[in-house]
Amino acid sequence: MHIYNTLTRRKEPFSPLVAGKVSMYVCGMTVYDYCHLGHARVMVAFDVITRYLRHRGYDVTYVRNITDIDDKILKRAEENGETISALTERMIAAMHEDEARLNVLPPSQEPRATGHIGDIVAMIETLIEKGFAYAAANGDVYYRVRKFADYGKLNNRQLDDMRSGARVDVDVHKEDPLDFVLWKAAKPGEAHWHSPWGDGRPGWHIECSAMSTCCLGDTFDIHGGGPDLTFPHHENEIAQSEAATGKTYVNTWMHAGAVRVNQEKMSKSLGNFFTIRDVLDEHDPEVVRYLLVASHYRSAINYSVDSLVEARKSLTRLYTALDGVNADEQAAASDAAERFTAAMDDDFNTPVALAALFDLARDLNRAKSDQPAEAPRLAGELKRLAGVLGLLQQTPQTFLKGAQQQVALSDEEIEAKIAERYAAKASKDFARADAIRDELAALGIILKDSREGTTWVIEAP
Repeated sequence: MHIYNTLTRRKEPFSPLVAGKVSMYVCGMTVYDYCHLGHARVMVAFDVITRYLRHRGYDVTYVRNITDIDDKILKRAEENGETISALTERMIAAMHEDEARLNVLPPSQEPRATGHIGDIVAMIETLIEKGFAYAAANGDVYYRVRKFADYGKLNNRQLDDMRSGARVDVDVHKEDPLDFVLWKAAKPGEAHWHSPWGDGRPGWHIECSAMSTCCLGDTFDIHGGGPDLTFPHHENEIAQSEAATGKTYVNTWMHAGAVRVNQEKMSKSLGNFFTIRDVLDEHDPEVVRYLLVASHYRSAINYSVDSLVEARKSLTRLYTALDGVNADEQAAASDAAERFTAAMDDDFNTPVALAALFDLARDLNRAKSDQPAEAPRLAGELKRLAGVLGLLQQTPQTFLKGAQQQVALSDEEIEAKIAERYAAKASKDFARADAIRDELAALGIILKDSREGTTWVIEAP
């Protein structure tokens, strides 16, 4: 098995610290709001990785933290007029609901930052004793970035090049503008904990260093997260952890790709920001999961109505192959299984693994008519391998019936929508025109624009 290591920027043979066991930490959510599509990307990517490692026989300890104290949490709780715990508990419950709907398995451990304040304080004390951190006159504690010789190794950056590239807070209490906070002194009325430096709360970066090493040890196999965390968060984790323990923090760094919406970066300011629950209320959760699985975990995903239509078509092909066959769930060696395993062993290459599943579905369709006795074995193999990706978990009848029950429009209603779109374009209301097109596409009604006008076809199953 080979995994791409962000630290070395190449694929490497995977050899866990303890034979047969895998220790993995993934940065989780800051629970001040509902999870969005970017979170779904990370959730599903590392769920697939965990499922496959277990499929290969590894005993996986998968730790994903919860940040339940943070500036954003304090601000949102104040805006809502609720306590911090009321806000975070509500958002954690919503996150678990979203995960369950996406068929994401719970992590082995889910530590919360507020449950590890003692460990965080102890790690900061160690860093101060070793000269890697200092307490400032304002009650904050900072990390001395220039003291750590390897700072920048994850992102291949030089210290002197970071001043212009990094978001550096102007703070007269810092020895160096690049130093970052480990402990924040509490403002009047803020949530706080006691420490040797006064009442306050931990900085974001130190939380993950403390929680990961407490749960998995000073060195562990895999650390994962979203694409936006490599700098400064993961760079700072390395600096803190390795300075405190004197050991290699993580052997393999993995980062999921970003989510783009209609080829643009997802952003609230662009009006293309979607929470997981908003998406799942409109689309079959398994279709959304398929879209997230169909791209390699390191590549960017483009989320659009068209891409969801294609994802539904692909799932329909697989479920149609299974329809009418009593699957034999006993595992059996097959060429498809070998190709599936080879693909997943190559840095979890899900697109190639899915290609093996579609070949298996094709063979199953042929066997249903030509070799009926072979069909149950092939169906069982298809379900077993798809299950490693968290797919084909419904009965074919349930999925296919749901697909057929999409809201249908009459020909006259479709033509009326097209006329409304034409009028919107004529008045330069392009946002409304695009919205009508997307609304129809979600129903499987695809518009084809040409010089002669607009025609439409039904592409829903």
